[in-house]
Amino acid sequence: MSGRIPQHFIDELIARTDLVEVIGSRVPLKKQGKEFKACCPFHGEKTPSFTVAPEKQFYHCFGCGAHGTALGFLMEHDHLSFVEAVEELASRAGLEIPREHQQTARPAPSEGLFRMLEEAAEYYRRGLKNSPRAREYFRGRGVAGETAARFGLGYAPDAWDGVLTELGSTDAERMRLLQVGLIIERERRTGSAGSPGFYDRFRDRVMFPIRDARGRTIAFGGRVLDKGEPKYLNSPETELFHKGRELYGLYEARQASRTLTRIVVVEGYMDVVRLHQAGITYAAATLGTATTPEHLSRIFRICSEVIFCFDGDRAGRAAAWRALENSLNQVREGRQIRFLFLPEGHDPDSLVGAEGAEAFEKRLSGAMPLSEYFLSHLSSQADLQTVDGRARLGELARPLIERIPPGIYRELLADELAKLVGLEPSRMGIAVNAPEPPPAAARSAVPAGKSGLRRNLLRQCIHLLVHYPEIAHTVTESGALALVERPGIPLLLELLQELQARPCATTGALLERWRGRPEVEHLAKLAAMECLIPDAAGAARELSDAVHQLAREGAGRRREQLLSKHGREGLTDEEKAELQTLLTTHAGERAEADDRT
Repeated sequence: MSGRIPQHFIDELIARTDLVEVIGSRVPLKKQGKEFKACCPFHGEKTPSFTVAPEKQFYHCFGCGAHGTALGFLMEHDHLSFVEAVEELASRAGLEIPREHQQTARPAPSEGLFRMLEEAAEYYRRGLKNSPRAREYFRGRGVAGETAARFGLGYAPDAWDGVLTELGSTDAERMRLLQVGLIIERERRTGSAGSPGFYDRFRDRVMFPIRDARGRTIAFGGRVLDKGEPKYLNSPETELFHKGRELYGLYEARQASRTLTRIVVVEGYMDVVRLHQAGITYAAATLGTATTPEHLSRIFRICSEVIFCFDGDRAGRAAAWRALENSLNQVREGRQIRFLFLPEGHDPDSLVGAEGAEAFEKRLSGAMPLSEYFLSHLSSQADLQTVDGRARLGELARPLIERIPPGIYRELLADELAKLVGLEPSRMGIAVNAPEPPPAAARSAVPAGKSGLRRNLLRQCIHLLVHYPEIAHTVTESGALALVERPGIPLLLELLQELQARPCATTGALLERWRGRPEVEHLAKLAAMECLIPDAAGAARELSDAVHQLAREGAGRRREQLLSKHGREGLTDEEKAELQTLLTTHAGERAEADDRT
């Protein structure tokens, strides 16, 4: 498919989507009045603060601030792109996605690439069935057939052109194989002619397909059966696969439980496979790289606890410290980051096989908190019996603590460091409560004016339109708002003009129209605020009154401008007519006010 998805289709999709059904299939919701509540799936909490408002087609968490529509929820919770989320909802609703064909639009190649990777995964699965040697390798590692099927394990035959012959019969197919990293182009000698040659990247290796949040194969990891280098070989980075974002086994963990409470991060494919087989189905692995902040961000959207599980040798401890350093900017109250070091000579694969799942989970429960590991690791690098050693500890720890977001956790960790160093916390030089600036959208969309009342009128108009977008047609003075010289007025005018030209019925549909624009965050904050007016009729009256008062303000300013110009340099005929109209209207309003009094 190519071309832009029309906005009218997004409106219809939001209107047809049952937000409670979409979220409820992933998060246990409980009805409370007109809304539904749950513990937020995007941060750890014990008291529900996550609210779903079906009438608005909008969700909001009062704890972490997460908010959005059904599309936004799928993008955040299932880690889908916008187009993928649209496809998911359209499939649920039985709708076909139309496209606005544009000359500049380019067909997205991803569908063909995903299909090619799935065909390769099937080819490798057949390879495992046809290779007694590969099957014996997995049996020797304790992998059951059911587990191999669940993870789609396979085998790449010992041939230079196995996948190339099977899937690359045309130039277009070979180009797709090259794009997804399954084949490698041979280096041509200088001056040589003819078409390029290719060969398989994976040869004589057991294969581990790497899947995205939707279960689609995006890459592979391959391990040698006997001796050989490299021991593990991953797909290269491609347009579908970025190893700094993906975690092996995360899709399978999500399939095993929709309400994960923690993820244990290990180092190898086999560690994940054996832990899942033992019943520890919340294991995932990084893909030949250190844990990145993006990995952690993905994990903390799913659950509130991560346990890093490393070998107890020097390499394992070095990997653990890199993971800690990359974790610091993800530390928040309500999140837990812990570290487990295994006995010398064991990895998770061998240890769970030797002692069983119950004993392994007991080890996980006793894993070391980040704060404890942080202080013990740094303390081991300094002699705390000397002033020099304590000073060294302070200098090592301070820049790392300052990478933790301001809050209670950072303050408590700074206190613990101060005790070790022997100083008062205030003398450590660590800023523990740095204020966070308000979001730019909230500062710019409706800025403060000289009058709090006027500012509130403008905010009230936008607030009412966000909660009751169907009342925009009742406003008849929108043209006069152009005379109001306030930065928030263009936003109000555009909302009115957009909703009068193309009405929509829900808050969710309105927010989707503003997706991608900086003002959407301000609109979403207003959507999350309670609207005290219970029905559209009352909201329409309030909106008309507020717009009328703003229009009077604009007319008064324009009247003053014209009178001032008249005294200085005179007016054109058009300006004289405009001033006469403004004066007449103003006199009429004053007479009405006198009559009322």
